[in-house]
Amino acid sequence: MTDQTLIETARNSKAWPFQEAQRLAKRLRGGKANGEPVLFETGYGPSGLPHIGTFQEVLRTSLVRRAYEALTGEPTRLVAFSDDMDGLRKVPDNVPNKELLEANLGKPLSRIPNPFGTSHESFAAHNNAKLREFLDQFGFDYEFVSSSDRYNSGAFDDALRGVLRNFDAIMDIMLPTLGAERQQTYSPVMPVSPTTGAVLQVPIEVVDADAGTIRFTDEDGSMVEQSALGGMAKCQWKVDWAMRWVALGVDYEMYGKDLTDSGVQSGKIARVLGGNKPEGLIYELFLDAKGEKISKSKGNGLSIDEWLQYGSEESLGFYIFANPKSAKQLHAGVIPKAIDDYWQFRERLAEQPLDKQLGNPVWHLQRANERIEGPDAPGAGDALSVPYSLLLNLVSVLGLEATPENLAEYVAAYTGEPVEDPALLGLIDAAVNYNRDFVAPTLKKRAPAGGEVLALTELDTQLAAAPEDADAEVLQTMVYEIGKREEFGFESLRDWFRALYETLLGSEQGPRMGSFIKLYGIAPTRKLIAEALARA
Repeated sequence: MTDQTLIETARNSKAWPFQEAQRLAKRLRGGKANGEPVLFETGYGPSGLPHIGTFQEVLRTSLVRRAYEALTGEPTRLVAFSDDMDGLRKVPDNVPNKELLEANLGKPLSRIPNPFGTSHESFAAHNNAKLREFLDQFGFDYEFVSSSDRYNSGAFDDALRGVLRNFDAIMDIMLPTLGAERQQTYSPVMPVSPTTGAVLQVPIEVVDADAGTIRFTDEDGSMVEQSALGGMAKCQWKVDWAMRWVALGVDYEMYGKDLTDSGVQSGKIARVLGGNKPEGLIYELFLDAKGEKISKSKGNGLSIDEWLQYGSEESLGFYIFANPKSAKQLHAGVIPKAIDDYWQFRERLAEQPLDKQLGNPVWHLQRANERIEGPDAPGAGDALSVPYSLLLNLVSVLGLEATPENLAEYVAAYTGEPVEDPALLGLIDAAVNYNRDFVAPTLKKRAPAGGEVLALTELDTQLAAAPEDADAEVLQTMVYEIGKREEFGFESLRDWFRALYETLLGSEQGPRMGSFIKLYGIAPTRKLIAEALARA
């Protein structure tokens, strides 16, 4: 299959990364001048550590980037931008040596001493290093750019002059969006105090835009005239965003729904500065299990470390992929389905025609971290020998004493070969963790009643006569046929399976019973039945 076939198919794909790529390609019409790479950007505020929101934004942007490459064949770059020239407005709750930060409030994050006791020279440098470690952990292909480096080195000086030259026009855009009190102190450019080093929220007067000279009242009440260049000033957030777009030549940046208004104002400012707002998607935010907005201060969300304790990186990417414009509940309950769905899509990928492949989330996820020529997706057709949901059912029956080693022994007996697949081994560990924290505390096996007693007795009788190595399909048919028999009184097979789950496993939902019996073993399953009948 030729790359041209991929391009033609990508042009008609309805998958959201290709929809975004198509819009960007239409805007650029043949790429950037002189063959320069198309620039994708993600932003990061280093007053806190990277989190699941950071991951989803970099991942989604990478998906659009790779879709654009497949669509056009043009070169691209991804910049992870850290806004570390921002002034620290309040001390975060989750840092040591808070008094050190308290003494440096208002200063740029890159000029505040490091409270963590690491070798990094500043608060921002420590968090920037954590960002790079975080992105490297997941194999993202990116270039790190620091706001403080750009301001301090003079790389933003020309863009800053543009802000000063268009000072009044920017004020005309921003003032109507502010309250009366804030209008009195607002300035598109915030000077750095020569006495305290703080980023000041004070009005300024532009003395000489070309020279970059400004005048303002310092914290001690004195009138100061100084350069805004070379790190002696920093633009306000919305102005800074626009200035960065123009200075770096950003072509694509997505952001959350909470920044919609900021994006509108920054887009207007970018046009005043002689540039344009980048293309980009406005994505919905994550919600907790109750449908409420996730708040770091409330701690009502799910961290990326927690997801990886109970699931896998691929499943997290799969869950994030779907419908970025729709809000998603982010809690532990969504993990098992995300894992099994990911592997089902991955297995299916190898047999799909190309147009269906481009709509398969796994096609995009498997290509996210590197540019791949042609339509292939690494790992297409791979499958787990045991679904995660079945692992959870098994470990829930084994109880809290179960270990990953126990679980691996059962799986090896089920498949007939040692468990060596790193993905399956990782999910075995995750299943033990998930059972311990979420399943075991909720399990409650009820007593069978009425026809359920007779049906379970019949199942036990048939299992006693079955060979220990009976095939999962044979066992499934056995269970199925018992549920269909009128004398047991089940209105539907669903009622029979629910009875099995509730009396044998202690949950309302469960696995394909033939597969479970094969995995757990006939003798142990008969013991479960005996325990259930003893409760009747």
